[in-house]
Amino acid sequence: MLKNIILAASVLILSACTNTPDWDYDKSVEFANYKTFAWSADADLKNNGGNAYQINDLMEKRVRNAIIEAMLKHNIKLVEAKNADILVNYHASVDSKIEADSFNTSYTARWNYWGFGYQTQTHAREYDVGTLVIDVIDKTSNQLVWRGAKEGRLRNKQTPDQRTASVNKTVSAILGNFPPSQTH
Repeated sequence: MLKNIILAASVLILSACTNTPDWDYDKSVEFANYKTFAWSADADLKNNGGNAYQINDLMEKRVRNAIIEAMLKHNIKLVEAKNADILVNYHASVDSKIEADSFNTSYTARWNYWGFGYQTQTHAREYDVGTLVIDVIDKTSNQLVWRGAKEGRLRNKQTPDQRTASVNKTVSAILGNFPPSQTH
């Protein structure tokens, strides 16, 4: 019984994590000063543990285009690294997770006698979860000033348009708090 409660709680926690991006930033930074960005030398989906089928050059291009589009909405333009105020780094990871469903069933009759009891059935499924992390680094100090991440279940058998829409939605959600609204 305790095992089933722990499994159910784990599934609920996992479900809660997939909907909301996670952000962190340096409150002492004046983000309004940032007008230009360039790619960090480390910005690459495949360099940081991205070894799943979906992490490839096509996905790399989608992520970069989505970041450029999201930054332009905040009037932050892509420029050469030597002219940039900030550097943007990103990476992805894919982990396998297990989802379990437990069902309690009751019965009232058995062969030769009447009784009452419970039977528990548990079904487990393995699936892939991808996490995309976007870092913003102050170019002058070379310090991380903002980080956003979002985790989500990876879907197979998507069209290129569906994959692009999914990446755009994820990047937009992650960068939804960049630059952060600061209240000192």
